Amino acid sequence: MADLLSFALLSISSILIVVNPLAATLIFVSLTGTMDQAAKLRVARDASRFALVILLLFTFAGGWILQLFGISIEAFRIAGGLLLFGIGMDMVYAKTSRTKMTATEKYEGQEADDIAVMPLAVPMIAGPGAITSAIVLMNEAMSMSVAAIAVVPLAAVVAISLTYYMMQNADVIVRRIGQREYRAANRLMGMLLIAIAVQFILIGIRTAFPILTGGIA
Repeated sequence: MADLLSFALLSISSILIVVNPLAATLIFVSLTGTMDQAAKLRVARDASRFALVILLLFTFAGGWILQLFGISIEAFRIAGGLLLFGIGMDMVYAKTSRTKMTATEKYEGQEADDIAVMPLAVPMIAGPGAITSAIVLMNEAMSMSVAAIAVVPLAAVVAISLTYYMMQNADVIVRRIGQREYRAANRLMGMLLIAIAVQFILIGIRTAFPILTGGIA
């Protein structure tokens, strides 16, 4: 029971931090500034729905996709840890990670007719970091129990639901949260994400190279 609780906390925290609802909300505000309220709500709904579909797809089919390309879960876990480490460092330095959205994607999004899918849903909400976390966590859950397997999609639903709620109330949130508060929260989440990334890397190395278990455990 304790292992399941620890895994649930890891799953929810890692996916929630990588999705980063607050950052997604600020980008949402910048991209929908000229829209009326009804259009904003429609974009928030469509972006959240599409992002959830993407995350759930990779949660359940990610392992099969890795097998299709001959990629071991250990290699993917280490690579994913490095990716999350980079995202965490960007968050610590209060920068928008280029794995989430580049300046070009943001500029093109302002001109796009349908910004819900691109760039909001992908790569802002369901980006490489979130997809990586979902695949790695689901692989770990499959070696635990049925309850653990249910935790990973539940974590994705929680993260996307919170993002949707925050985008719905974006105007209120932006008025109450200034840049200073955002940077402080972002740095704190970045530190947590770096710790999770290092844990991913250590587990990947330990699994791929059992001889090192005594030195890393």
